[in-house]
Amino acid sequence: MKKPEEERKLYFHPREVEAVSIEIPKDTLNSLKKVAVSRDMSYQALLKLYIGQGLRQDSAKLFTEHVMETTTQVLTRHIPSEEEVSKIIHEIRVEAVS
Repeated sequence: MKKPEEERKLYFHPREVEAVSIEIPKDTLNSLKKVAVSRDMSYQALLKLYIGQGLRQDSAKLFTEHVMETTTQVLTRHIPSEEEVSKIIHEIRVEAVS
């Protein structure tokens, strides 16, 4: 029987990259380097990690907003009361946060 670690394989799909140049305040860059050292990674890798995390959060938020907007439009087509639609949307938002 195979051990669980033997069954897992990671596959990396190379993606096209483009170099960019950004200006970062020196004190911010120094802080970034200190955190990177504490995580045993390069500051460039840490910067990419932070960008990726922020991008995923913002993308998830945009998706959620799109779903809520679409839900509102569909409910509006089926429920004549704007007040009732608002109550339902509010309830969904409250339940989603809980």
